[in-house]
Amino acid sequence: MALSFEETINSLTPVWPDDLLPAIQQENAKSPTSIVVLDDDPTGTQTVHDVPVVTNWALPTITDEFKRETPLFYVLTNSRGLPRTRAINLAREVGANILEASRRTGRAFEIISRSDSTLRGHFPDEVDALIDVLEMQRAVWLIIPFFEEGGRYTINDIHYVKEAQHLIPAAETPFAKDAVFGYTHSNLRHWVEEKTQGRCPAESVQSVSLDEIRKEGPDSIASKLAGCEPGSVCVVNAADYRDLEVVSSGLLQAQRQGQRFLFRTAASFVRVRAGLKSRPLLTANEMNLTTGSSGLIVVGSYVPRSSEQLSHLLQHTNEQSIELNIETLLSMPVRDELIRTTIKQIENVLSQGKDIVVYTSRKLITGNDDESSLHIGEQISQALVEIVRSIHVRPGYILAKGGITSSDIATKALKITRAQVLGQILPGVPVWRTGPESTFPDLPYIVFPGNVGGSDAITHVVKGLRPSVSS
Repeated sequence: MALSFEETINSLTPVWPDDLLPAIQQENAKSPTSIVVLDDDPTGTQTVHDVPVVTNWALPTITDEFKRETPLFYVLTNSRGLPRTRAINLAREVGANILEASRRTGRAFEIISRSDSTLRGHFPDEVDALIDVLEMQRAVWLIIPFFEEGGRYTINDIHYVKEAQHLIPAAETPFAKDAVFGYTHSNLRHWVEEKTQGRCPAESVQSVSLDEIRKEGPDSIASKLAGCEPGSVCVVNAADYRDLEVVSSGLLQAQRQGQRFLFRTAASFVRVRAGLKSRPLLTANEMNLTTGSSGLIVVGSYVPRSSEQLSHLLQHTNEQSIELNIETLLSMPVRDELIRTTIKQIENVLSQGKDIVVYTSRKLITGNDDESSLHIGEQISQALVEIVRSIHVRPGYILAKGGITSSDIATKALKITRAQVLGQILPGVPVWRTGPESTFPDLPYIVFPGNVGGSDAITHVVKGLRPSVSS
């Protein structure tokens, strides 16, 4: 049942009064550790700034970050776009490489498995694989999907998605109908039971409530977390960043007492666990953009929010656009001709200093099962990669809409191996600076999640980067 956002938030116990970030920073400094975020799509960088993201998990790559003593870095796995078996094998491989890199360098590490705030992803499979290869069978699983920037709140164990001025239980949103990662429960304890197919019954899943967090504070949370049974699962309620500060402070105390954790979280937790302060939204000047910089906007995501934003952009700006018919992209040999024509059109528009929007037709085509649906998605994404990879006219920036789309363009088209997260251009929308090895070095790359922002979000970004664009 939908709740009034304002009434619900105002009815909650007031947040813990103390700013705990300084204490978290001090605690991190006492025990130098690399926090490694395994990000199942590139949108997980949507709350942090001035941190690196690497796009491969080879042993030398992880070892280099440990040798640099990087306190926080992201490893882009894009596992959400893979079939289950491949995602499990990937988790085993990256876990083994992290463990070996730690042995070689002596660097301690902590792993956060970052996934979707609307509960889509390979859970529990990725966590199971990591626990196995890292020999962390006694670790407590902490489930923390709160993501304020995207309007995701967990209250009384129920996970909500904010829509306009209402909180909608997650299982009643389109995200829960995902062809691959769908689910039926909004209560996280029952969601865990559903996803583990009964292996972790709801009654065995522990919960940290908002009242405990806000009334009792970090010492009480530390005691509760330290007392969790080895290998158990605990869900964390949160409706404000301060709640995450209390939990992070408590879990650091619990770790000192010997408790081990493996985290399955959304993006907000990462910033707090690392002790990072928030920063203002990025400006065009900070991105080194000039008024005349042309933008290439690529929209591959099919979630309803993406389609709304695309429609708003096309209706409220004069941007030139190219629609790629999905059925054509899935048909040889007409596919190749469409790609060649599209490349020429893009280069022509960019060479004139104008923006251009390239988007897939909005008809969703699925297969007969999860794996065939993922394969269709891979074919479509590969076509977008071929287009961007073949462009020789450098744009002022690239905006990619959707997790799989932005990941594939980053790694396969732009050939990014290590980028710097500059910050966010909108709440929950990160901007990377490409490395010297990429196709277009030092390029602002906007990683726009499919399910973040209002209907005018892309329009707002494009107009902000090109003030001359008329409505």
